[in-house]
Amino acid sequence: MSVQLAMPKSWNKETKPHKFCPGCGHGLVLKALGQAVDDLDIQGRAIFGCDIGCSLLAVNFFNLDTTQTHHGRTTPVIVGIKRARPELVCIAYMGDGGGYAIGSQHLVNAAARNEKITVVLVNNTQYGMTGGQMAPTTMPGQKTETSPYGRDPEKTGFPFQGPEMVAAISREGAYVARGTVANIRQLKGFLKKALENQMAGNGLSFVEVISSCPTNWRTNARETWNMVEKVIPEYFRVGEIKVPGARREEEGNG
Repeated sequence: MSVQLAMPKSWNKETKPHKFCPGCGHGLVLKALGQAVDDLDIQGRAIFGCDIGCSLLAVNFFNLDTTQTHHGRTTPVIVGIKRARPELVCIAYMGDGGGYAIGSQHLVNAAARNEKITVVLVNNTQYGMTGGQMAPTTMPGQKTETSPYGRDPEKTGFPFQGPEMVAAISREGAYVARGTVANIRQLKGFLKKALENQMAGNGLSFVEVISSCPTNWRTNARETWNMVEKVIPEYFRVGEIKVPGARREEEGNG
């Protein structure tokens, strides 16, 4: 007698396996997000919006109503859907380019207005789909296709601290955290809290996720995991940064 295991409700079983490069962290981020959606049983009213870049490969990943936007415009599209249909749970999914470069103005103003959406931003410290160029999140000294000698902050500035910025300009009720694919259980918890915060109508929910890109980092498995687990978190602090109702000194604990 054979036993068939039921697929999670939010997953589109016809699109497995995912289309990301081997070792890419997007699949892990999406798995944690899908599990959070299923735990909350909101797949019937969730809207998933994805950006251009590596993020676009998630367009048919979920069995959810999904829209793909122009590059950097996922945040305002999802804001528009949420304002038109406030009963929906609206998720904007993007990379560091879509949120911190071409889409930075939208993220800043959504945070300032405390829009009641959930933004999930994947940070792999470079532009993955276009060949590994320097991004707003590239770390000092990190080599990329456009910084072959390592990023020089004197010439290009320091890496973008997105969650810290969102926490600073958003109002009370916002939820802001930074997770990592090196700790899926913690990441799923952050994503679940972000969705619950939107469902409660408190304000903007923003989760940045430290992710991997061995293709453009040119790293083997051991080096890739070291980057995700140890190197990147030394600069980008993992944990909850802003929690509704928390005292200032309590924020930042993961």
